Amino acid sequence: MNKTFIRRRKSNCIYVGNIPIGGDYPISVQSMTNTDTVNVEQTVNQINMLKFNGADIIRISIPNMDAAESFKKIRSSTKNIPLVADIHFDYRIALKVAEYGVDCIRINPGNIGNIRRIKTLIDCAKYYNIPIRIGVNSGSLEHRFKNKYNKAVSAEALFESVMRQVNIFDKLNFSYFKVSVKSSDVLTTIKAYQLVAKSIDQPLHVGVTETGTTRIGITKSAIGIGLLLMMGIGDTIRVSLTTNPIEEVKVAFDILRSLHLRYRGINFITCPTCARQEFDVISTANNLEKKLNDIITPINISIIGCIVNGLGEALRSDIGIVGGRKNSSLYINGIRQPNKIKNNNIVDYLELVIRSKTNTYIK
Repeated sequence: MNKTFIRRRKSNCIYVGNIPIGGDYPISVQSMTNTDTVNVEQTVNQINMLKFNGADIIRISIPNMDAAESFKKIRSSTKNIPLVADIHFDYRIALKVAEYGVDCIRINPGNIGNIRRIKTLIDCAKYYNIPIRIGVNSGSLEHRFKNKYNKAVSAEALFESVMRQVNIFDKLNFSYFKVSVKSSDVLTTIKAYQLVAKSIDQPLHVGVTETGTTRIGITKSAIGIGLLLMMGIGDTIRVSLTTNPIEEVKVAFDILRSLHLRYRGINFITCPTCARQEFDVISTANNLEKKLNDIITPINISIIGCIVNGLGEALRSDIGIVGGRKNSSLYINGIRQPNKIKNNNIVDYLELVIRSKTNTYIK
């Protein structure tokens, strides 16, 4: 796999469970459950599915004490998975989940309360040796900063909210934290992170918040997260989508792979199709993606419908198909194989070849 030329911003390292964040460690991928936390079985099942699909860290909303008590049961069923508790308004909920073994606490300065409550929370984090995430969002920005900037949620307003909380943490002698500063506007998000990145040494959790439905959400996230990572900003990421959170994890790894920062699973290189295609590229690629979604081994697969670009891509791929009339050519590690594949049998044949190369079994 290619190495990235990106030079990452230097940051301190913290641990969320057994996952290091910051320093020279790999950029971790996060997601968040969207089940009712009180429904322990559903929440545990979703956590396990997110972990299976590659999530390093999983956040859970804990809106009330009933959810906190449910978290105790969730924690006992997910002991080796780093879990973050998302806490708003009632700091006492954070104290309870800390007691029950949470790996990190996320608070929002816009609604967590006064300094006395923050001090109590920090004392708790110190006692249990767990980090805190300061998470500032455009949708819940503190009123003082909205008013200062004429109710406009600017990058400067988000930055000031973060730094107010950071200064409180400094006064309370607590440095074991990470920061996120998200807006639903991509350019505001980027500028806010640039301001924060120059001002603190703590690791940064990067994402664009409330991005929308799947298509527009992927677009905003790829631009926002991708540009920040290109600048070296970001130690852990979450793609926020209004869909099954498993898709967030997949898109996050796609972004990291595109920047040569981290590799997981199959990288499909497929043509957009045209009149030259010798087989149905669209259905072939989509069917293979569904059949092979369990493979985590990094591997490049090119599926090109004709020889114009097919040969060049096949020579650079681990496995490549070059479309031909009735039969197509198979390349493995850039070497053309003696036997051609019938165009109506590409999916089944290629699945066997890919699984053989990745040492996986048909489900």
